[in-house]
Amino acid sequence: MKRRTVLQWGWGMGAAVAAGWVGSRTVRDPSPELQWTSRTLTAMGTSMTLQAAHNDATHLARALDAAVAEIRHMEEQMSLFRPDSAICRLNRTGRLDDPHPDMLEILRVAQQVAQRSDGAFDITVQPLWLAFDEARQNGRLPSAEAVMAARRQVGWRGLRISQSVVKFDRPGMAITLNGIAQGYAADKVKARLQSLGIAHALIDSGEFAALGQPPHAGDWTLGVANPRDAQQLLTGLAMQGRCVATSADDQCTFSADFVNHHIFDPQTGRSPPELSGVSVVAPTCVMADALTKVFFMAGYDRAMPLARKWGVDVLVVDKRGRWQASPGVALQKT
Repeated sequence: MKRRTVLQWGWGMGAAVAAGWVGSRTVRDPSPELQWTSRTLTAMGTSMTLQAAHNDATHLARALDAAVAEIRHMEEQMSLFRPDSAICRLNRTGRLDDPHPDMLEILRVAQQVAQRSDGAFDITVQPLWLAFDEARQNGRLPSAEAVMAARRQVGWRGLRISQSVVKFDRPGMAITLNGIAQGYAADKVKARLQSLGIAHALIDSGEFAALGQPPHAGDWTLGVANPRDAQQLLTGLAMQGRCVATSADDQCTFSADFVNHHIFDPQTGRSPPELSGVSVVAPTCVMADALTKVFFMAGYDRAMPLARKWGVDVLVVDKRGRWQASPGVALQKT
């Protein structure tokens, strides 16, 4: 299971998660009008936590039920961990007829980011993942020939999308939405909670979205952990009404030196060599999630001008532990 460790909410309301389990607990807000409830679940290969407040405990429970149902729906469409999901059917057969509107939406966002980033973000890198994962199961890295063969199956322009069908233009292609689906899910859950009258919430789908105020004074604040030591915080980060996504080379690695990991450069078939962690602060979680990979490809020196180009903020950490953040990141002392 992939578990995000680079971003941590430092206020202690999260709960431990067992595989497949959904739990909840209620915390009294200092304000007598609000009650906070926390739900935890396993979905899309990671643990998720939903925290929300309302003055009606019954209404709050129903709203969180609806939020969990939203996530389960996302799994049915986008999870590589469910063999019967829409994405798994597409990868097996090369074709998905009558795609759900949510699938169409996320694929179109992915293709737009791919086009604008000149292919730095590319959901068709799944053949590279499969090549590295197969080699890992045999205690090694893939050969150069195996990487090259997988690389020939990668290319975002080979994914065809229409209202009636999604398909690949050549055999052997496959997609992964692991680099964007958790952000998309956070956006959908946030919208669902808002539609049900929830004004205060924190959604941790692996990426973070928030509503209103936390159960303490001040802003929702995240701790940015050192990718080499999850117990050491590099800095705090105030959300300021925006969404935050992170990617790091320690989240899933194929070699002990972190040179080979789950983020692939579509141009080389290898992992980008310079950065160990990226956190993006953006208006939407789906965009923040996708852009973490774009910044990984860009590297340390190009990160700040690239953030201005995309109209987002970013914090990057290199392999040596150096880090820098764009001016719009609201840093907090830890």
